[in-house]
Amino acid sequence: MARNYESDGNVIQWTNGTGSAVASGQVVKVGNLIGVALVALAIGETGSVAVEGVFSGVPKVSGAVFAQGEKLVFDVSANGGLGAFDDSAAAPATGDVTGGAVAWAAGADGQTTCTIKLTPGNSAVA
Repeated sequence: MARNYESDGNVIQWTNGTGSAVASGQVVKVGNLIGVALVALAIGETGSVAVEGVFSGVPKVSGAVFAQGEKLVFDVSANGGLGAFDDSAAAPATGDVTGGAVAWAAGADGQTTCTIKLTPGNSAVA
């Protein structure tokens, strides 16, 4: 193995600079990446955030409708400022992340959670 190998790159150490506590399982924006906190993090605390994988029960914009495999927009201002996933037809606002996740399962109108697959390396911040 190469001497400069560090890890598989599935998890990143992140310092919570959001100004609010982050719950385990909460979606967070890490630069241009979207991740899911693997541990609860107090303000200023550093911990593990998954940047690859499939996650269920993550917040979804209730009016969003999307097909399995559709690229999603992470709307950072939705869900009381905690963020939520929206369909690809949504016009991203400043700070939203596009291309960071796809729908692992279809999302229907009225649902407030969804299942997503994180797609690192494909995302951009509006």
